[in-house]
Amino acid sequence: MNAALAELLAVFFAAGRPLSDRELAHGLERAEEEIRRLVGELGRQLEDGGHGVALEEVAGGWRLIVHPRFVDRVQRVLRPRPPRLSPAALEVLAIVAYHQPITRPEIEAMRGKSSDGVLEGLLERGLVEVVGEKPVVGRPRLYATTQRFLELFGLASLDDLPPLEEGPALLLRD
Repeated sequence: MNAALAELLAVFFAAGRPLSDRELAHGLERAEEEIRRLVGELGRQLEDGGHGVALEEVAGGWRLIVHPRFVDRVQRVLRPRPPRLSPAALEVLAIVAYHQPITRPEIEAMRGKSSDGVLEGLLERGLVEVVGEKPVVGRPRLYATTQRFLELFGLASLDDLPPLEEGPALLLRD
């Protein structure tokens, strides 16, 4: 592995979050085109699992993940527990994901019940955020999903959500 790829791998390892081509280019003082080439080359080198990790495109950037060949072993050692979301939280999260930006009254109209507590919980977990207010009397807040939502569900962008006709099948990644 050459020095440029080793440097890129070290940055991904230390970041612990997705990094965009722009962030990498700025921080490593390289052109975005060169970063894209290096990321592609690093991804190819990590593909076979020989280093135990792989690159994943998610939430508008790239991050290191455990290579699929080693997920079982890592889980046996670390026993990770994905955050538990109640059925109500998953329902509200799906509504927000598919209809954002959306107000609490609009969410409640779709669900047929109050969503105050559920929305507060999703806000606290960083899965939804307030993105503005509707320009009407009372100015209800507008909610949308966050980058953390994309990361948690392994989505590169909202375009990766399954079509609505398939139902809101949002599942936490294994």
